[in-house]
Amino acid sequence: MRGAAMAAEFALCAPTRLETAAVRRGLPAGTTSATLLRTGMGRRHAERAAHLLAHTGRPPSGVLVTGVAGALDPGLAPGDVVVATEVRAGERVVACPSAPLLAARLARIGLTVRTGPVVSRDHLVSGAARTPLRDSGALAVDLESGWLAAGLPASTATACVRVVADPATGALWRPVTLAHLRTAARTLTTVAPALADWGAATGARTVLLPHPRSFCAGVERAIDIVERVLVQRGAPVYVRKQIVHNSHVVARLEGLGAVFVEELAEVPAGATVVFSAHGVSPAVRDEAAARGLGVVDATCPLVAKVHSEARRFADRGDTVLFIGHDGHEETQGTVGERPGSTVLVEDLAGAARVRVPDPGRVSYLVQTTLGVEEVAEIVGVLHDRFPALQGPASDDICYATTNRQHALRSVARQADLVLVVGSRNSSNANRLVELARRLGTPAHLVDDPGGIDLAWLPDAATVAVTAGASTPASLVDATVDALRGLGPVDVREHVATTEDIEFTLPKEVRNP
Repeated sequence: MRGAAMAAEFALCAPTRLETAAVRRGLPAGTTSATLLRTGMGRRHAERAAHLLAHTGRPPSGVLVTGVAGALDPGLAPGDVVVATEVRAGERVVACPSAPLLAARLARIGLTVRTGPVVSRDHLVSGAARTPLRDSGALAVDLESGWLAAGLPASTATACVRVVADPATGALWRPVTLAHLRTAARTLTTVAPALADWGAATGARTVLLPHPRSFCAGVERAIDIVERVLVQRGAPVYVRKQIVHNSHVVARLEGLGAVFVEELAEVPAGATVVFSAHGVSPAVRDEAAARGLGVVDATCPLVAKVHSEARRFADRGDTVLFIGHDGHEETQGTVGERPGSTVLVEDLAGAARVRVPDPGRVSYLVQTTLGVEEVAEIVGVLHDRFPALQGPASDDICYATTNRQHALRSVARQADLVLVVGSRNSSNANRLVELARRLGTPAHLVDDPGGIDLAWLPDAATVAVTAGASTPASLVDATVDALRGLGPVDVREHVATTEDIEFTLPKEVRNP
């Protein structure tokens, strides 16, 4: 339920007097919901602390174990911070799904932060004895975190933040050890406000998942095209602009051998180039032909339809008013079809002042990723000014854009917060943020869970999570998992409509 109360108290656990004092110094004044517990060093004390937290009074909404640790990775230096993705103790492993949120919060204040496993032993480990632990993939070793976390109820939000006090190599005790401890203690004081932010965000939540969300048919087709070209022709395969507007998709394809370029001048003569889903102008096609490039066109069929309409309207003598955003690849491609007859209209102000040679010969087209309401308002102004205005035979706004906006509209007012997963240059993801805010719900665009600010969450008992059409579903899953790391989550799927649209692949990449 929107506005439901969040759990109020959490526990910060540190082993020694030195570590506890360092954390206390850094806690913001007025931090009343945190219990700062000095557990004592080692397995026995950690397990006793877990029992105390689990069975004395009301269990805390979350438990965060902090303090110093020994580095296992040679790249870690004293004062560096390790945020555990999981803590290990013997055969027991406790996941810490909220690690991306904590790591991002700490990185924003300028600390060197790594995420990965932290392993706990029941004795001090130094020298060559650390090698097998490092080989297991763990970043740091301590004496308490895993033992304490393993003794907590499964419903307890658990996190671990350790500051490196001694490097991975060298003797444990040496002349610089005290200096390293002082460095680590200062860092513990610095991280304390972030630990308090994490604790304030813990508690049970409801997560609303509007459907549909994430990839549309055009995006799936474009990605499939690049993958097939890589298999059939081998790397490198050049792609003009981002194939779709998502940094994670682009990074994955780069790992497979795709090379993303801004302009065709960066592509070697005779090489293969893929045009992105957003389409290109005839001038770009002519340049590719002149340079002998092997072109594979991944333009979304719905964008190609808009291009066709632009040619048709202009060739019959109309001035084409293209409603879109300046600088967007789709705008550049569509306007480039008939640049002498096409005028860009970006907003209501532009619609109110645009001039045309013949008010009786005017048509309009729309960028496929715009907001439905935004476009309706602009078209209304244009109709008032140009009564003879003609539009496309069907709505230019992509079915996926419309469906995702409709699905979000069905849940946004039930939520305290809307998280839209998508990259900053994704037009349709940005329109989802704008829609939620127009409906009165705070909303933020995040590229992945690391983009979530813990400060957004203390009063957000109900969170809606959706994604733009170029965002992989796995990033939505990761976002929900990160929220689950802050406490129990009741996930509710809200199906507004279903999608079964598929687009055929270009003949160049179809299987023989």
